[in-house]
Amino acid sequence: MPYYVAFDNSHKERARLDENFTELRDHLNENDFICYNFLETPVTQESLKPFDILVIACPDFSKLSHIEIMEIVNWVKEDGGGLLLLSHAGGDRGRNSNLTELSEQFGIAFENDQVMDEVNNIGIENMPIISSINFIPPHPITNEISSICYRAGCSLTIIGSAISIATSNETSEPYSCPLICTSESKRGRACAIGSYELFRDKTGGGFQYDDHADLTLNIFNWLISDYRMELTKQGEEHTLPVSIKPGQTIEELASTVETAPQVETQMTVDSTITFSSKAEVIEILNNYLTQINTMKTNINKLIELISESAEEIFCEPKVQEIQTVTPSNPDFIYEPYKEEESSKNAYLSSQDTSNLTALPPKPPELDKKKAETNDEDFIKPVPIAPSKISEPPRPPIKQTKKKKKKTEPKEKKVVAKIEKKEASKEDLKAELDSLESKLNSVLNLIKFIEKKHDDGKLDDKTYEKQTQKLQKDLDKTKKRISEIKNLLD
Repeated sequence: MPYYVAFDNSHKERARLDENFTELRDHLNENDFICYNFLETPVTQESLKPFDILVIACPDFSKLSHIEIMEIVNWVKEDGGGLLLLSHAGGDRGRNSNLTELSEQFGIAFENDQVMDEVNNIGIENMPIISSINFIPPHPITNEISSICYRAGCSLTIIGSAISIATSNETSEPYSCPLICTSESKRGRACAIGSYELFRDKTGGGFQYDDHADLTLNIFNWLISDYRMELTKQGEEHTLPVSIKPGQTIEELASTVETAPQVETQMTVDSTITFSSKAEVIEILNNYLTQINTMKTNINKLIELISESAEEIFCEPKVQEIQTVTPSNPDFIYEPYKEEESSKNAYLSSQDTSNLTALPPKPPELDKKKAETNDEDFIKPVPIAPSKISEPPRPPIKQTKKKKKKTEPKEKKVVAKIEKKEASKEDLKAELDSLESKLNSVLNLIKFIEKKHDDGKLDDKTYEKQTQKLQKDLDKTKKRISEIKNLLD
């Protein structure tokens, strides 16, 4: 049964299916993995649904949007997608990308470094040889793999429920750090590797190195989740978003569309796909219209989100409560302390007073009385020319501090406390989901090791060592799950 693989081509990836990943592409195509250039932008859950696997191979000076990250995560968790993330030496900082923002959703982070090894390498220290002794614990991805060349790659870090299945040598710098990590999240799966050059064409330590071809099939076979496998068995139809042949570039597609109207009946592009002079072109254009509509929907959502946020962050100055007509007399005084308590608060919260008009002059009797009194609530009248008025005088700092102490701090502290409590509850639920996925992964690994031991492919000493390690991890995970459930209850 064929499975469909999308190689993202919309974030300036260094790895290109038809340039430096052709050997990988051909090998996958020969083994029932049909590779496609994925040209959808922005990436959405809907556009990914026809595919079983998405590969994002080292974006270069390009970043995934927050919306795209959430759409990809939803596709993995809800549609059972398989996600393969490949980076390079220097990590996100070196490539000016944000791949870690996506991988963190699955408990993995790419480090901004490069794995070097002066002892075990194929001639250059940035091409370390990682042998099977570092493939711990045993995993279907590293099954029957004797060694790999970790060419120009960065290290990884486990920050959640992911599992490291390959680590650097003790002679490496950094040493004994994760290089290949996997994660199972609800229906889907994810794999992260810090070196895209593992699969690069015709280069030392690339795709042609010893076991890299077998490693490729192991990775892609593992990324096919049980959910996607069941859909394929049921004959789920894969309606691809754009009519592009496997491996066809956007330039080839454009040239095909340009020449199509010159053909009276039908023009054959190759043995796998044909274009008619009208119908096929119209279909392609309709697909592009669908993409545009998707972009419009996302933009509208973003505008709505910003609008809602603006209402929470910004407040309109309540100038109407103290605004009056322009005075005919140029000599006047503004007395904020003569207002009601609500007017005081409105004035203090308003910072933009450029639109305020001058107040009418007060009766001479009031000014006289005010000048004679010693009450701190009054200020002496000072004649001010209207042309120089930019904003009304502000209350003394001493008075302002007293008001804030009486009213605002308590409310803010209470709100902050409530928000923190709610956020903590959400974090606990997210951690619980991740740990339950990890629990299933560890149980599957234990079964996998037991099978290898029963088949005589794993000696008793190694079997006992690996089982003890996984059992310890299992107990730790169960304990944490129990703690979180108690907290939630």
